[in-house]
Amino acid sequence: MREDPSRFDKAYYESNYQNYLRQNPDHKMEFYRGLVSEHTRGIEQPRILDMGCAFGRFLGHMDPSWRRVGIDVSEYAVREAARSVSSVGFAVASCTAIPFRGPFHAIVAFDVIEHVPDLQPVAAFVNSELDWQGVFVFVVPVFDGPLGGIVRRLDRDPTHVHKNSRQFWLSWARQHFELISWTGIFRYLLPQGTYINWSTRTFRGIAPAIAVTVRRIPNR
Repeated sequence: MREDPSRFDKAYYESNYQNYLRQNPDHKMEFYRGLVSEHTRGIEQPRILDMGCAFGRFLGHMDPSWRRVGIDVSEYAVREAARSVSSVGFAVASCTAIPFRGPFHAIVAFDVIEHVPDLQPVAAFVNSELDWQGVFVFVVPVFDGPLGGIVRRLDRDPTHVHKNSRQFWLSWARQHFELISWTGIFRYLLPQGTYINWSTRTFRGIAPAIAVTVRRIPNR
C-alpha cells in the first residue's frame, strides 16, 4: 500500500487544517528547531531534510546557513512552500520514494509518518542517508493512555493510517535505530486562537503526542 497523493490536495488542507498557521505558530517551530539543534551543534553547513514539509513553516525557521530541502506528497503544499520560503529545495515526493540524497545531519518528520502505510522504506531511507553524526526526529500522535479516547474523538484526519500507542512507535524506533530520547507533547488550538504546545518528560506517558529522537545504530 502506498500514499495516495490525490488525497492531499487543497481541499484536504482546507477541510482538515484550515487553521494551519495558527496550529504551527513560531513557538512551536522553535520547539522543533530545538529538538534538532540540540544534537547538531558544531557541524559546519549542516544538511537537513524535512519529510512531509507541508507549507515549509519549519524549514523557514531553520538558520539560512543550513542546506535545507523538503518533500511532500502534496503538489499544492509544495507549491505554497516554494512560494513562501526562499533558498530551500522542495520536491513533490512520497516518504517512500525521496529524490534527495544525503548524507543529512538531520532528517525530520513532524506529524507525517502516521500517514505512511509502509514504514519499512522510511526506516531504510533514514538509515541509508543519515550522517553518522546526524539525528532523525519524528513527532506522532498517540492513541493510548488515559487521553487516548479523547485523541481518537478529536482526530478527524481520514489519512491517519497508524493510530497507534506510544509503545508501538518506541518499539519501531528501537528496532531500526538507536533511541536517544523521547518526550511527550500536549498541544491544542484554543477557541480564541492560542495554540498550546507544551513538552514534558514527566508526563510523557499520558501526553497525546510524542517527539522521538534517534540515530543510526553504529556498525549497522
